[in-house]
Amino acid sequence: MERRVVITGIGVISAIGVGRAQFWENCLSGVSRVEPIPEHWHRYATFKSTIWSPLLPVDFSLYNISRMEEKKMDSAVKLSCAATYMALTDADYEIVQASKKKNTFLVRGIDPEKCGVFWGTGAGGLSSVFANHNSYIVKPISRRLDPVKTDLAGREIVMDDLLVFQPRVNPFVASMFMPNSCSASIGIKYTLNGTNESLCSACAAGTVAVGHAFSQIRRGALDCAVTGGVEYFRDEHGAIFHSFDLVKTLVNDFDNPQTANCPFDKKRSGFLFSEGGCGALVLEELSHAKIIAEVTAFDQTFDAYNIMMLEPSSRQIRRMIRNCLSQNGTSPEEIDYINAHGTGTKLNDKIEADTLFDIFGDRPLVNSTKSLIGHTIGASGAIEAIVTALSVQHDITHVCKNLEDPVNDLNFVRQSVHTPLNKALTHSFAFGGHNAGLIIEKYSH
Repeated sequence: MERRVVITGIGVISAIGVGRAQFWENCLSGVSRVEPIPEHWHRYATFKSTIWSPLLPVDFSLYNISRMEEKKMDSAVKLSCAATYMALTDADYEIVQASKKKNTFLVRGIDPEKCGVFWGTGAGGLSSVFANHNSYIVKPISRRLDPVKTDLAGREIVMDDLLVFQPRVNPFVASMFMPNSCSASIGIKYTLNGTNESLCSACAAGTVAVGHAFSQIRRGALDCAVTGGVEYFRDEHGAIFHSFDLVKTLVNDFDNPQTANCPFDKKRSGFLFSEGGCGALVLEELSHAKIIAEVTAFDQTFDAYNIMMLEPSSRQIRRMIRNCLSQNGTSPEEIDYINAHGTGTKLNDKIEADTLFDIFGDRPLVNSTKSLIGHTIGASGAIEAIVTALSVQHDITHVCKNLEDPVNDLNFVRQSVHTPLNKALTHSFAFGGHNAGLIIEKYSH
């Protein structure tokens, strides 16, 4: 017999909020954070897109991460462990220290062998790869310049910081850049011995991770899971940003940076690149007193078409959505809300919007969380699952920001208002051709 699976805890780190309360309040207020890319990046490349959405600062010491651990952890791992702490405490679990020396913990009330970790990421510790690669390249150049710097001592001169900067090679880099470091570090820190999986399916990774956790609990292999997605894409010289800019996926045609990020609008020109983010959820079989929402379906398909483009007919996206609906006997007319992928790219938004209209018509509310926080790649699906769960819990959705001239007649959210929301769909599409979706419902006995 298949078991019911509920969401009991949430943790989130994004450009507009750290923690569930701040993030959700700013979502409903339509807050976004759009800033110019770091000025020094312009020394190394010519950019078509010149704006991004940087993360809010995080004090990791508040989330069981020591100063020594910060030096050993990639930024994506730190975000993951911090968001996990938020989600576990949000689910009302008591966290007690297991080893002071290792700074590891136990979660009281959880059987560690029946609790798994399912974590999505697009690139894992990519920022650590760049940082340490730069140190290998720059250090010998800097050494060769030492005599010149000595000769110029005392003179007024400005040298390129690339040549002066001498970063130290991090001895822990091998463990920092492994894509499974995020899921493994969560399991180690909180002594969770159940299935531990890393899902690397680009922009769909967070949704796939939540779906795999749901599937394992539903069939009885686990009783609970920590699941979510993470990404961190800042590097010293803007190389990661530039790689997306080169393939013309980023927003680049705008008069006002604050309105440039406009998924599903006819004037859209690409997605707003986010520095990163993390969404964490605690999923459990139905026995927990505190329930946010219920996950009732998951499916994933693959386009087998192009490494960077959606298949124009959206055949596999349609199959994924219909499979989700059929799993629990839901008709398209029963879906009240859709948290869309909605990146802001020209082709993908059009294909997605037309697909949704064909299946659902103009009845369900539709918005894009990326219109607020930009695209967080591997974290996006998990953060959007969080938004979907909070929306059905509170019967309210955030606006689809900067939407003035919609691409079609979908029922886009133009203002945040209370309305009954019982069943919702959230889905993600990814470079490579990965499609994944979840149905999240209001919990009822």
